[in-house]
Amino acid sequence: MSLSDFFSPIDLKNIVPSTGYYTSQLGSKIEHFSVDFPSMEDKTDIAIIGVQEDRNAINNSGCALGPDYVREKLYRLNEGNYNTKIVDLGNIRQGATVTDTYIALKTVAEELIKNDIIPVIIGGGQDLTYAQYMAYENLEQKVDLVIIDPRFDLDDDISPESIEATSESYLNKIFLHDPNFLFNYSNLGYQTYYASQDSLRVMDKLYFDVHRLGELSGNVAITEPVIRNASMISFDMGAIRSSDAMANANAGPNGFYGEEACQIARYAGFNDKLSSIGFYEFNPAYDNNGQTAMLLAQMIWYFIDGVYNRKKDFPLNPKSQYLIYKTSLKHDDHELVFVKSKKSDRWWMQVPYPTGGSKNERFHLVPCRYDDYKTAVSGEMPDLWWRTYQKLN
Repeated sequence: MSLSDFFSPIDLKNIVPSTGYYTSQLGSKIEHFSVDFPSMEDKTDIAIIGVQEDRNAINNSGCALGPDYVREKLYRLNEGNYNTKIVDLGNIRQGATVTDTYIALKTVAEELIKNDIIPVIIGGGQDLTYAQYMAYENLEQKVDLVIIDPRFDLDDDISPESIEATSESYLNKIFLHDPNFLFNYSNLGYQTYYASQDSLRVMDKLYFDVHRLGELSGNVAITEPVIRNASMISFDMGAIRSSDAMANANAGPNGFYGEEACQIARYAGFNDKLSSIGFYEFNPAYDNNGQTAMLLAQMIWYFIDGVYNRKKDFPLNPKSQYLIYKTSLKHDDHELVFVKSKKSDRWWMQVPYPTGGSKNERFHLVPCRYDDYKTAVSGEMPDLWWRTYQKLN
């Protein structure tokens, strides 16, 4: 089966301006499926995928129509100082069932990831995160999942046997999936009044990495090492405050500012390890003058900009490009090892595998901040090191 079998072409009549595109605009640079399906024979870096599925988007019906509204804004933005190799594959339409749509997205994303092409998914409901995650099932790698969301999308009442996920319960499907190929889950921007104490206890028990909005507000740089550890990212547009992104039926008064969302998207693009990203829950029915569509288009632009400015300093090779720092703790003979890239000034921590835990490696490298190194130098154990060690065990 060809990838083209999953897609319907883009209807350009409401996307392309009457005067056409300038040669500097992305609309003239991106090879898109309007007549012929992109060949991707030449090296392609990024593939844009629209998914017209919202049947399990709780209280946000209409978000299936979002992809073309975002394209209209994205195509009018100017290319950065690099030569983009981007294709737009068109839209995956609703299947006969939601599960059919999941299978289509899983199949497409898996094929792209295997060919080192980054899928940029424009949804649709955030339950599509489950299909995005399932794309890694046959790739024989552990997944580090980062989700930007004001809520933990867990439902205490859903059963493991439930066939479909919803935008409020897809994490159940991911956490309970067998076989388990999830290594770590991180949430950025959760708001405590939306989080039950039971769900917070689950996050703590599983040593997951969750960060309150208040912790990140005005200091979005804290998110960079968390994002740098991600294999895949899912961004709920409801994580942005309604004054900046009102086009979501579940939008609230608090959340990230628009410029912070763009910075997060750029960090995602910088991540050498990241192989897919999805932007979900944009609903044009609630948009005012196309503001949220434009913000989302700008977020994708910043992601693209990050991809084309990657430092390629992970994995850490050659060793001559890195500095090694070692420090001991106050009440422990254990030595902590930190690595700093000369290219990007970014930091990593070495966390040892338990005896017999890995045949090929002695330690796991986890992205960290300079502040983690300072904590270790002061003689204290960084929390990130301890949680990672517990997960490895």
